[in-house]
Amino acid sequence: MLKTFEQAAALIAEGKLLHISGTEALLRRLPAGNWIGGSTEYFLAESGGKVSGEILDVIVLPFTDYRFASYDARSLADITKDAYDNGFSVIILPFDSDVHSQYAQNASEYEGIFLKNIVGWIAGLNLGLAGQTPIAVRGDTGEAMADRAAALHIGLPEGRIAQLNIVNIFTTDANSPVITFAEDGFTARTCFVDGKEVVFADYIAENSLDVKLPLVGDYSGAGINISIKDIKDGVTHFYAPVFKGIEYRFSEPISDYVGAFHGKIDELGGVDSVFACNCILNFLYGGLEGKDLGGFYGPITFGEIAWQLLNQTLVYVRIL
Repeated sequence: MLKTFEQAAALIAEGKLLHISGTEALLRRLPAGNWIGGSTEYFLAESGGKVSGEILDVIVLPFTDYRFASYDARSLADITKDAYDNGFSVIILPFDSDVHSQYAQNASEYEGIFLKNIVGWIAGLNLGLAGQTPIAVRGDTGEAMADRAAALHIGLPEGRIAQLNIVNIFTTDANSPVITFAEDGFTARTCFVDGKEVVFADYIAENSLDVKLPLVGDYSGAGINISIKDIKDGVTHFYAPVFKGIEYRFSEPISDYVGAFHGKIDELGGVDSVFACNCILNFLYGGLEGKDLGGFYGPITFGEIAWQLLNQTLVYVRIL
């Protein structure tokens, strides 16, 4: 729910367990308490998509068993050890930080990563304003961190379980050739198109491909998006790393983002999430400002986490 600074501070004073997103400036002013936070000025709310530096998105988490933690790039793999066996963990990492890069490239190798429910997002900033720093906040200590991840580990009572899910409106284009890469990373100069090595930027230009569409990789049967950030000096930059050994294809175009999300959400038979976030690229490319997706309200993020880093994806958690 969108709240004023005063309303959010009052909930903190009441001792509520909270997830809070908003501007760096507002987050730094909030009092210490039982909360975790990250910077963004983009939100999806009941009133539709919104951009604002004057409000905060506050999610009240109705749990009593929890612990806070923070991690640098060296200790980040400990998140799976610190997570409850029955529960879920919310992690927030500042955009373009060492912990962002470390998690993106190595999370799938963390011990037990797919046995724990790790959800979260990449904290960002207003793309139209200078002088901002993406931060993650550990509210229990008041630490606002540009180079560390903040985490909230939540334990569930016996008989309840967390279910972590994604909504991906993108599917592979059946006419797209298979694209593979020789190295892991956030950048690539060359790739292999149906086995033939080419300069990826040249391939995109020569085929007039829309770089607003993600690559969709086949990760053991799951379609995972990799979004293109930009192309500079013949090098293609991504918002999440590509991996060697994974087969990618460009996605089918989406003509109606809102309709596509409503269709996927309707298939789920209702919305009852305790946490959700959606991607800044979906917000921008889909023109979601002022538009209601019919549920899954929360921060608009610079990367989403459902075990590993995702792009152009809605992530949510339900309690069963």
